[in-house]
Amino acid sequence: HVKMATLARSLRPFLRYARNQRRTFADAAPVSNEMIFTFAGANQVFYDQTVIKQIDVPSFSGSFGILPKHVPTLAVLKPGVVTVHEESGDVKKIFVSSGTVTINENNTVQVLAEEDKIFRLRRLIKTKLKQLLRLKLQKP
Repeated sequence: HVKMATLARSLRPFLRYARNQRRTFADAAPVSNEMIFTFAGANQVFYDQTVIKQIDVPSFSGSFGILPKHVPTLAVLKPGVVTVHEESGDVKKIFVSSGTVTINENNTVQVLAEEDKIFRLRRLIKTKLKQLLRLKLQKP
Protein backbone atom coordinates (compact mmCIF):
# COMPACT_ATOMS: atom_id res chain seq x y z
CA HIS A 1 0.00 0.00 0.00
CA VAL A 2 2.69 2.45 0.92
CA LYS A 3 4.61 1.86 -2.32
CA MET A 4 1.43 2.27 -4.39
CA ALA A 5 0.51 5.53 -2.62
CA THR A 6 4.02 6.88 -3.14
CA LEU A 7 3.89 5.94 -6.82
CA ALA A 8 0.47 7.61 -7.25
CA ARG A 9 1.72 10.81 -5.57
CA SER A 10 4.81 10.93 -7.78
CA LEU A 11 2.74 10.42 -10.96
CA ARG A 12 0.11 13.04 -10.06
CA PRO A 13 1.97 16.05 -11.66
CA PHE A 14 2.63 14.06 -14.83
CA LEU A 15 -1.02 12.99 -15.12
CA ARG A 16 -2.19 16.57 -14.60
CA TYR A 17 0.21 17.73 -17.35
CA ALA A 18 -0.88 14.96 -19.74
CA ARG A 19 -4.57 15.73 -19.16
CA ASN A 20 -4.03 19.39 -20.14
CA GLN A 21 -2.14 18.50 -23.32
CA ARG A 22 -5.02 17.95 -25.71
CA ARG A 23 -4.50 17.91 -29.43
CA THR A 24 -6.51 20.64 -31.11
CA PHE A 25 -6.70 21.91 -34.64
CA ALA A 26 -5.73 25.42 -35.60
CA ASP A 27 -8.50 27.74 -36.65
CA ALA A 28 -8.66 28.33 -40.38
CA ALA A 29 -7.35 31.67 -41.52
CA PRO A 30 -10.23 34.05 -42.24
CA VAL A 31 -11.03 34.27 -45.94
CA SER A 32 -12.21 37.54 -47.41
CA ASN A 33 -15.40 37.76 -49.44
CA GLU A 34 -13.40 39.60 -52.09
CA MET A 35 -11.81 37.65 -54.92
CA ILE A 36 -8.40 38.97 -56.02
CA PHE A 37 -7.71 38.33 -59.70
CA THR A 38 -4.53 38.38 -61.77
CA PHE A 39 -4.67 37.75 -65.52
CA ALA A 40 -1.42 37.88 -67.48
CA GLY A 41 0.48 36.70 -70.49
CA ALA A 42 4.23 36.63 -71.01
CA ASN A 43 4.47 40.35 -71.89
CA GLN A 44 1.18 41.89 -70.78
CA VAL A 45 -0.89 42.08 -67.60
CA PHE A 46 -4.64 42.58 -68.01
CA TYR A 47 -5.56 42.46 -64.30
CA ASP A 48 -3.08 42.78 -61.45
CA GLN A 49 -4.53 41.77 -58.07
CA THR A 50 -7.87 43.36 -58.95
CA VAL A 51 -11.02 42.73 -56.92
CA ILE A 52 -13.68 41.18 -59.16
CA LYS A 53 -17.07 39.46 -58.76
CA GLN A 54 -16.78 36.42 -61.03
CA ILE A 55 -14.70 34.78 -63.76
CA ASP A 56 -15.93 32.26 -66.34
CA VAL A 57 -13.21 30.13 -67.93
CA PRO A 58 -13.11 27.45 -70.65
CA SER A 59 -11.13 24.41 -69.50
CA PHE A 60 -10.52 20.95 -70.88
CA SER A 61 -12.57 19.52 -68.01
CA GLY A 62 -15.46 21.83 -68.95
CA SER A 63 -16.26 25.52 -68.71
CA PHE A 64 -16.90 26.79 -65.20
CA GLY A 65 -17.54 29.95 -63.23
CA ILE A 66 -15.39 31.07 -60.32
CA LEU A 67 -16.89 33.00 -57.41
CA PRO A 68 -15.34 34.09 -54.10
CA LYS A 69 -14.48 31.17 -51.78
CA HIS A 70 -14.30 28.70 -54.70
CA VAL A 71 -12.68 25.38 -53.92
CA PRO A 72 -8.92 25.42 -54.71
CA THR A 73 -8.44 24.19 -58.28
CA LEU A 74 -5.84 24.00 -61.02
CA ALA A 75 -7.11 23.68 -64.61
CA VAL A 76 -5.74 23.87 -68.14
CA LEU A 77 -7.52 26.36 -70.38
CA LYS A 78 -8.76 25.36 -73.81
CA PRO A 79 -9.29 27.86 -76.63
CA GLY A 80 -12.23 30.05 -75.75
CA VAL A 81 -13.44 33.19 -74.04
CA VAL A 82 -12.56 34.15 -70.47
CA THR A 83 -15.35 36.36 -69.11
CA VAL A 84 -14.49 38.73 -66.26
CA HIS A 85 -17.31 40.29 -64.21
CA GLU A 86 -15.79 43.37 -62.61
CA GLU A 87 -16.86 44.99 -59.31
CA SER A 88 -18.20 47.99 -61.26
CA GLY A 89 -20.62 45.72 -63.13
CA ASP A 90 -18.64 45.84 -66.38
CA VAL A 91 -18.14 42.54 -68.18
CA LYS A 92 -14.94 41.99 -70.18
CA LYS A 93 -14.43 39.09 -72.58
CA ILE A 94 -10.94 38.00 -73.59
CA PHE A 95 -10.15 35.20 -76.04
CA VAL A 96 -7.33 32.83 -75.06
CA SER A 97 -5.90 29.93 -77.04
CA SER A 98 -4.38 28.16 -74.03
CA GLY A 99 -3.11 28.67 -70.51
CA THR A 100 -3.83 27.76 -66.91
CA VAL A 101 -6.15 28.92 -64.15
CA THR A 102 -5.16 28.57 -60.50
CA ILE A 103 -7.72 29.07 -57.73
CA ASN A 104 -6.10 29.37 -54.31
CA GLU A 105 -7.43 28.80 -50.81
CA ASN A 106 -6.93 32.47 -49.91
CA ASN A 107 -9.48 33.70 -52.50
CA THR A 108 -6.92 34.63 -55.15
CA VAL A 109 -7.18 33.52 -58.78
CA GLN A 110 -4.50 33.62 -61.47
CA VAL A 111 -5.02 33.10 -65.19
CA LEU A 112 -1.82 32.73 -67.21
CA ALA A 113 -2.26 32.63 -70.99
CA GLU A 114 -0.05 32.44 -74.07
CA GLU A 115 0.80 36.04 -74.92
CA ASP A 116 0.64 35.85 -78.70
CA LYS A 117 -2.80 34.26 -78.61
CA ILE A 118 -4.60 36.71 -76.30
CA PHE A 119 -7.15 38.93 -77.97
CA ARG A 120 -9.64 41.34 -76.57
CA LEU A 121 -12.84 39.99 -78.06
CA ARG A 122 -14.22 43.41 -79.03
CA ARG A 123 -11.07 44.24 -80.99
CA LEU A 124 -11.19 40.84 -82.71
CA ILE A 125 -14.87 41.26 -83.65
CA LYS A 126 -14.29 44.84 -84.80
CA THR A 127 -11.41 43.75 -87.05
CA LYS A 128 -13.47 40.92 -88.54
CA LEU A 129 -16.44 43.22 -89.16
CA LYS A 130 -14.21 45.72 -90.94
CA GLN A 131 -12.83 42.94 -93.14
CA LEU A 132 -16.35 41.73 -94.00
CA LEU A 133 -17.53 45.27 -94.75
CA ARG A 134 -14.53 45.85 -97.03
CA LEU A 135 -15.30 42.62 -98.90
CA LYS A 136 -18.98 43.57 -99.29
CA LEU A 137 -18.10 47.03 -100.61
CA GLN A 138 -15.66 45.58 -103.16
CA LYS A 139 -18.25 43.20 -104.66
CA PRO A 140 -20.40 44.60 -107.53
